Amino acid sequence: MPKKEYLKKVMVIGSGPIVIGQAAEFDYAGTQACRALKEEGLEVVLVNSNPATIMTDTNVADRVYIEPLTPDFLEAIIAKERPDGLLATLGGQAGLNLAVNLYENGVLSNFNVELLGTSLEAIKKAEDRELFKATMQSIGQPIPESITVEDVESACDFAREIGYPIIVRPAYTMGGAGGGIVNNESELIDVVIRGLKYSMIGQVLVERSVAGWKEIEYEVMRDAADNCIVVCNMENFDPVGIHTGDSIVVAPSQTLSDHEYQMLRTASLNIIRELGIEGGCNAQYALDPHSNQYYVIEVNPRVSRSSALASKATGYPIAKVASKIAIGYHLDEIQNAVTKKTMACFEPTLDYLVVKFPRWPFDKFMFADRLLGTQMKATGEVMSIDRSFEGALLKAVRSLEIGVNHLQIPEMAKLSTEEVHKKLNVANDERIFMIAEALRRDIPVDEIHKITSVNTFFLNKIKGIVAMRRN
Repeated sequence: MPKKEYLKKVMVIGSGPIVIGQAAEFDYAGTQACRALKEEGLEVVLVNSNPATIMTDTNVADRVYIEPLTPDFLEAIIAKERPDGLLATLGGQAGLNLAVNLYENGVLSNFNVELLGTSLEAIKKAEDRELFKATMQSIGQPIPESITVEDVESACDFAREIGYPIIVRPAYTMGGAGGGIVNNESELIDVVIRGLKYSMIGQVLVERSVAGWKEIEYEVMRDAADNCIVVCNMENFDPVGIHTGDSIVVAPSQTLSDHEYQMLRTASLNIIRELGIEGGCNAQYALDPHSNQYYVIEVNPRVSRSSALASKATGYPIAKVASKIAIGYHLDEIQNAVTKKTMACFEPTLDYLVVKFPRWPFDKFMFADRLLGTQMKATGEVMSIDRSFEGALLKAVRSLEIGVNHLQIPEMAKLSTEEVHKKLNVANDERIFMIAEALRRDIPVDEIHKITSVNTFFLNKIKGIVAMRRN
């Protein structure tokens, strides 16, 4: 299907100011989108409140508005520019929430603006916790035992029924904002109050914790003809319980059996089809390390932080392809920008390994809480490529610019073995260095695994690095 010929002018919503959980990866996606639309002869109107981005450069879009990202300002710009379509799935959670607001307030219908790409119904199915739960149950996809609440009392009743720990996930947020893992009623009350405040619709999901399971992500693409591909799958070094933005991530996955890989791949394709997403989608799973049991944690109906990683890891321009799908093209009509021979419906294959390592601002905010959980704290990340996990990991560590060139922080050598044992229980930004220190003290891999829930595959790789450095 060729592009929608009635589209002449498209408005793109940027991601706004750089905040924790939403930063330069959306500048990367938005810039790709604007260039892809201009490539098709469309006039592009960009709205973004942050001038310190590439997407706001004068040569990226035809018209650039550096204005606050609020419904009132966007309505005024729509009234002035009269775009034919609105592309909002490339500006992170901010862009998505604004599109929902403009749609529900009648602004898009009043000015005859089409919401391009993923429909409002698909956005709601993925972002509204109650609708998401019902949708997953309708296609037989397992989700943790949970309840969607709009008040603290209902959350407490549910927690008393199933016990702690509990995970709280607010609706329509990003980076785990407002959520967290709680271990008692006092913590639950605080987090639910905060989550209801952060949620655009005053709704949070309270669910049974599966902390300690493997966390796996699949980056999937779909077009209007229901063609679907998996661009990339990724495995978190850290177990469920630490936000994927705060976790070391490896692509492709390293510890899944073929059966597990295919099982989660099939689930991802079934989910994106059921949701009706047109463009990119990120599906996150919790996988029991001791069985084939898995749960769907979350689905992002937009280009996400992981999309930028998957794009760079595979060379597949997810944001560019998603933009072309949004204006009517199908995957088999979009040329692969890298090969110039194949089409976008061909799945990338990796014969190398990619490691993403988060970068935290604790060197600037020395008194901040360094504990990591379901609410993201990283403000950046590095990506490294190598033929082996060991090589990619060490490249990433050297790239962090934290004054460390290998898996060793000198101050840790002063700790007693008993103190190292205790600190292994603390999930913070230095845990991987503490794991390496524990291995230098000959603490067994199985014991470290029991404390941290980090897969023994990764622990043995770190043990090899430690052993090589000794020799």
